[in-house]
Amino acid sequence: MSLSGSGSLISRRNIKLDSFLQRSMERAVHERVRASEPCVVVSDAFNKVYMHAVLSDERVYLTEHAPRTLTVAVSFRRVRGIEMVNDLPEFLSGRDRDHCQHIRILYVTDEPATRAFDWWRRDKGAGLPLVAPPSRRSSHCPTITHNVGGGYPAERNHSDRRTEEVRMLKPSRSASCPNPDTLGLLRVPHPPTQPPLHPPTTSSSPSERSLKTLQSRQVPRRMGSVLSRLLRRGCVGGGEQREAELHLYAVSQTSRLHLHLQSAWSSFIIRSTLLLDPLYRRKCSSSSDSTPGKRPPVISWERTAHLFAQLTSELLQDGIDEESLYLLLQELNVAAQRNVALRRLFWRSSELCVFLVQTLEESLHGRQSLSGVYTADQLLLSTVVVETLAVMFRETQAEAARLNLLSARKGALTSRILLALICDPLTQGRAFLMDSEIQVLLSEYLDAACSLLFELLLLGHEATSAPVYTKCLRSSGCFSADALLSVDWLLRVVQPHPHLLCFITHQAQQVVLVLSDLQESVLGPVQAVLLFQRCRLLLACLQHSSLLAQHLRSHMREEFRYLVKTPCAAEKLPPRYPISGQTAREVELLLTLLR
Repeated sequence: MSLSGSGSLISRRNIKLDSFLQRSMERAVHERVRASEPCVVVSDAFNKVYMHAVLSDERVYLTEHAPRTLTVAVSFRRVRGIEMVNDLPEFLSGRDRDHCQHIRILYVTDEPATRAFDWWRRDKGAGLPLVAPPSRRSSHCPTITHNVGGGYPAERNHSDRRTEEVRMLKPSRSASCPNPDTLGLLRVPHPPTQPPLHPPTTSSSPSERSLKTLQSRQVPRRMGSVLSRLLRRGCVGGGEQREAELHLYAVSQTSRLHLHLQSAWSSFIIRSTLLLDPLYRRKCSSSSDSTPGKRPPVISWERTAHLFAQLTSELLQDGIDEESLYLLLQELNVAAQRNVALRRLFWRSSELCVFLVQTLEESLHGRQSLSGVYTADQLLLSTVVVETLAVMFRETQAEAARLNLLSARKGALTSRILLALICDPLTQGRAFLMDSEIQVLLSEYLDAACSLLFELLLLGHEATSAPVYTKCLRSSGCFSADALLSVDWLLRVVQPHPHLLCFITHQAQQVVLVLSDLQESVLGPVQAVLLFQRCRLLLACLQHSSLLAQHLRSHMREEFRYLVKTPCAAEKLPPRYPISGQTAREVELLLTLLR
C-alpha cells in the first residue's frame, strides 16, 4: 500500500475498495486509514461472513467483499485486548485452514447480547435470517467452540431453517483472499454506519528569545492534577456493559492484520491517555478548538504542503543560529502534533530527517565540554530534536516513504538515529558535577530518548513482513527474518555503543522508581505512557538480546524482586487511563522474565 499525493490510501490490489472508502469516509478519516485486509468475520452481528476489515487510527470498520456499506465493528476506546488464537477453524479446510491467522478482539459494549443476524431481522421486520446453503464440506461446519473463553454464535438446527435464496460472493482471488466458494460464507447487509470524527489540524509557534529563557517560560512538563471531567472522558459512558468478542480470520500466511491492529491500538491508548493531561491537550489543540460549538478549521493538503515547505526552507537555511533553530523546531513539533498530513510529508523528503539526525549528532555528541558534562543548551536542543522525531513516527505506519527512507542503504539513517540518541546518563562518577537544572534537563532528554526508541521498536515489529520491506531486503542482498529493521537488528546496531548498558540501566531504574514505595503518588497520564514505553523497551531487551537480557538480570533483578510489587503498581495506574490495563500486563510479564 502507498499514499497518493493527496494522502489517500491506495491498495494496488483493490482500487475499487479504496474508491469506495474515499466516497464513504470524510477526508480527515480516510487519510488516517492504515490498512485493509480480507478476512472471515465472526461476531454478534456476523456469522462466518467473508468481508474486508478496514483499520483506521480509531476504529475497525467492516465492509462487504464487494463493498456497498461501511460498518463500525469496534472503536479502540472500547477494546480491552487483542490476541492471536492458536487454533484450526473447523469451518475452513485445506490450506485456508492451515494458514489462517485467528485474531480475537475483546471489547466492552453497552448493547445487549444478540445472536448473529438479529439486527438484520429487526431492521427488515422479517422473521427469517440469512442462512448458508448446505455445504459440500458439511463436516467442516459444526457448532464452533472457543478455546480461550467465550464462544461463537451457535449454528441453528436444520429443523429450524427455511429455504431462502442468498447471494454468494464472487469467486475472485488475491494473494491474501481465499476462494469464497470453498468457505460457504455469506454476504449480508450491515448495521447503520457511525459518523467519524475530525482531528485538529492547526499550528502555532513560540516566540521567546534564548534557549534557557525559552525553557523556563514554557508550560512546565511536570504532571499536575488532572481535571476530573477530562478523566471521566477516558471511561466508556454509562449503562450496563458486557464483554463482547470480534473474531477476524485472515486466511493468509503473510497477513499483517494482527500487527496493524496491535500498533493502531497501542497508538490509540497512548494518545487517549496523553489527552487526559491538560497541558498536553492544550499543546495538541488550537485556541479555536475550545470555542463551544465551533468546528476546528480543516487545512487542505495543498496548504499543509506549502506551509511545511516554507518551514523546512527556514530550518535548512545556511548560518541559522541556535536560538532560531530551537524556535523553528518547536514550531515544527507543535504543528506535527496537530496535523498527521504534515507528519506524512516529513517522510517524503529525506532532507529534513537527515538534518534533524545530523543536528542531534552534533549537539549531543560533538560539543561536550572538557568535564564530560552536557550543557543546558545542548540538552534543550537535543530534546526538542528527539521529541520531534518521535512525533513524526506516530500514526504514519501507512506511509510507504517512511519505510523506504529508513531502510535505504541497508538502514543507514536508522542506524544513525539509534546511535545518536543513546547517551551517558551520568548516574555515576561525574553526576556530582551537574547542578540541579542540568540534572532535570538530562532526565527530560532520557525520557524523550526512550519514547523515540519505543517508536523505532514498533517499526521493528511492523516492518518484517511489509511488501516494501521485502523489496528493500532483496535489493540489499540480505533476506532473513531478523535482518534489516527488525527488533533483533535494531538492538544489534546499538550493542557496540559505549553508553548502551548505562542507558538501559537508567530506563530500568526509572521503572523501579515509579512502581516502588519510594514514589507514592499516582502516576499522571504522561508518566503512565512513559512507564508503558519503558516496559516495552525492557521487554524487547529481554526477549531479543542475550547481552542486554543478561545485563538486566545481573544488575536489576533484585531491585525488581524486592521493590516492585504488583498491587502497588496497580494502585499507581488509575483504571480511567486507557493505557493502564495494558501497562499492568507489561509489568507482570517484565517481572516474570526477570525472575
